[in-house]
Amino acid sequence: MRKLLFSLAFMMSVTVMADDKVVSSPDGRLVVTISCNDGKASYGVKYDGMEVLKTSSLGLKTNVGDFTKGLKMLADEQRETLRYAYLLSRSKYSSVSVVANQLKVNFETEAKIPMSIVFCVKDNDVAFKYQLGRGPKDNPKCAVVYEETTAFNFPDETRTFLCPQITPMTGWERTKPSYEEEYEADAPMNQKSKFGVGYTFPCLFRVPQISSVTGKLVPQTKLWILISETGISSAYCGARLSDYESGRGYTVAYPQKGENNGFGSEFAGIMLPGETPWRTITIGNNLKPIVETTVPFDFVKPLYEPSINYQPGRYTWSWLVWQDNSINYDDQVKFIDLAAAQGYEYTLVDNWWDTQIGHEKIEKLSEYAQSKGVHLMLWFNSNGFENDAPQGPRNIMSNSIARKKEMAWMQKIGVKGIKVDFFGGDKQETMRLYEEILSDANDYGIQVIFHGCTLPRGWERMYPNYVGSEGALASENVYFTDYHAKKEGFEMTMHPFSRNAVAAFDWGGVIMNRYLSRDNKSRHQRFTSDVFEMATAITNQCSVNCIAMQPNNLNELPQFELDFLRQIPTSWDETRFIDGYPTRYAVIARRTGNQWYIGGLNGTDQPITLTLQLPMFAGKTVQYYMDEPKKAGEILPTSVLKSLKVNKKGEAKVTIQPMGGIILR
Repeated sequence: MRKLLFSLAFMMSVTVMADDKVVSSPDGRLVVTISCNDGKASYGVKYDGMEVLKTSSLGLKTNVGDFTKGLKMLADEQRETLRYAYLLSRSKYSSVSVVANQLKVNFETEAKIPMSIVFCVKDNDVAFKYQLGRGPKDNPKCAVVYEETTAFNFPDETRTFLCPQITPMTGWERTKPSYEEEYEADAPMNQKSKFGVGYTFPCLFRVPQISSVTGKLVPQTKLWILISETGISSAYCGARLSDYESGRGYTVAYPQKGENNGFGSEFAGIMLPGETPWRTITIGNNLKPIVETTVPFDFVKPLYEPSINYQPGRYTWSWLVWQDNSINYDDQVKFIDLAAAQGYEYTLVDNWWDTQIGHEKIEKLSEYAQSKGVHLMLWFNSNGFENDAPQGPRNIMSNSIARKKEMAWMQKIGVKGIKVDFFGGDKQETMRLYEEILSDANDYGIQVIFHGCTLPRGWERMYPNYVGSEGALASENVYFTDYHAKKEGFEMTMHPFSRNAVAAFDWGGVIMNRYLSRDNKSRHQRFTSDVFEMATAITNQCSVNCIAMQPNNLNELPQFELDFLRQIPTSWDETRFIDGYPTRYAVIARRTGNQWYIGGLNGTDQPITLTLQLPMFAGKTVQYYMDEPKKAGEILPTSVLKSLKVNKKGEAKVTIQPMGGIILR
């Protein structure tokens, strides 16, 4: 009898496994298994046979049905191999080729309401989204999505590199959440988030390998996993990850009710048939797939055509060091002259220009800039009522009539870009505002940068006039406090593996003043070397990048530094990971045309010696920007320009000084 029961149990388990749906990457190394047990949908992920995600829940709760239970996985499925290419002028590559295996798994509730989940699996990436259909009587035709039970259930020994979300209407002038909290590196999963409301995307994890034979950790082996989302537009809200729950993992969490000053729903509204944005998972046994991924752009499409040929470039910015008092006509002339001297394309005039300069004198300033071969970009407050930020211009970008009138004026006087600041969170209502600003700006040939804002999710491809976003602790904090100036190395060696891995990052400046003051003598010092700062123009990607030089730098910096700063590209054809570890060091290669640039950063207080693999330079002698060891009494180390011979194997041995950098080209 026992043998019979065992046989029946075995047959039942085989039947359940046989009903699973499996989709693999083209190279076969990445495998996703989709299951439906006891009416609940789930999935799991393996890479090279190693469990990356244990059984993790899938599903949605909506006002038209609960798709988290009582589900039936249907026998029919749709499989397709995707092969296509696209151009991407505003990110880490100029052109991208996609090869992926797609599986569409179909479910229905007990009430016969359909739900499908589409999985697209590349060699190192998984992207999936939900699709909801109409009921048996072709109704309802719309839905409100209250909750998503998508989970990411990692093995127990996983370590995290995460940035916490914060509660709404907090911080300076009630402007948070604005994705400006501090990362914590190599933390355990069971450590609660700082503010108790989970973590902002993207989320980086390090998974130690566990032997399938012994069940024990395998020394010196690990996988890196990056979790994010893409395809967020006015059609959905942005999301984040919850705190970790043992046995379940992290789950997708929607906006907090109080975001956007409580205005708008924290849920998502969609038409039926309709779909959610993509959840993305990037996996590698090193950090190369994380840095080089294009999954944020692969499965989204442009939402409109560009009205003009938008130009990449560099911009000067007085506000970072000279602050609010510099927003006057004469000081802005100095930064236009600086841009002209360096061959930069733009100058950003920051907050309060409407009252401290005025529209009439902005017209004259724009005319002067264009006579120097420079174009203005102007700062705007995003709100109306989302927070208490007082800076003007206010009540323009939040109002369609005022916004279009202002944009028509900017187009007339030759302004080429805007920076819009202080948004209210991730609600669908807020995402609609982002999209409306971008769409209207395109009508008038204006590029857009966002600050005090959310993470952009596929926007470089979706919106052709989108440039980049802050969406992290950025350069202004280096100015504000000695604490953050000392943390710059930690932050800038984190972002290539997380924030900047998924979207353009307007960090806000290659900072060349040695002191964070107008006279370059007072307040606190910068703690990173000159070469570190110059290398960030390579490790950090943004198609219109801020070079936060000050006019005094023209007479203070060595000529070879000025020459490099004058030649910095911002438009890249290819990106490669060379070496690094999040929050410690990062070495990134980028190519424009036939020219390769290698930027390396050391975020620690000890020198790091590396043997870099640089096949693009094999057998060549390259320019080598580096720091000398800091001497007694020096505030910052002396930078030098040397020649370096890369051997025929493409190997180069380098030492990066503490809080220092290297550049090879």
